[in-house]
Amino acid sequence: MAQSYAVVVANPKDQERQIAGNKRARFEFEILEELECGMVLTGTEVKSLRGDHGSIAEAYGLIRNGELFLIGSHIPEYKQGNVHNHAPARERKLLVSRHDIDRWYERVKVKGITIVPLSLYFKGSRVKIKMALARGKKLYDKRATQREKDDKREMDRATMRRR
Repeated sequence: MAQSYAVVVANPKDQERQIAGNKRARFEFEILEELECGMVLTGTEVKSLRGDHGSIAEAYGLIRNGELFLIGSHIPEYKQGNVHNHAPARERKLLVSRHDIDRWYERVKVKGITIVPLSLYFKGSRVKIKMALARGKKLYDKRATQREKDDKREMDRATMRRR
């Protein structure tokens, strides 16, 4: 008697693979809203990112002339590149709808609101970046966040010991 098995094949366009993350963003800022954006990149930048090279730790977003840019990100030069290699720290244009840019521009004009990157990843063959509208946390907010994190870790340890 032969058994039949259902094979589920994931669509490669749905697969996500993280390249770089910004762990400090969630600690330093209160995240108000998130948005997935595309990026305008050159060929050598994409090849460098495929090797998991790249950093968004000190980057931020800026709206200029009705367009959203990523400033301060670092994608190192592609080692097998030639004379036409990219500049590692150049400004990169982000692809977002006009409606979202206009809405975010109104919110960024408010004092204390900024645009920060959360993660850089491949979605299928495309490079995407998750940007967030954020408000800076005060020192006491950071302490409270750390305390909550420590309390949760302690509760998890206690429940593991009971089992």
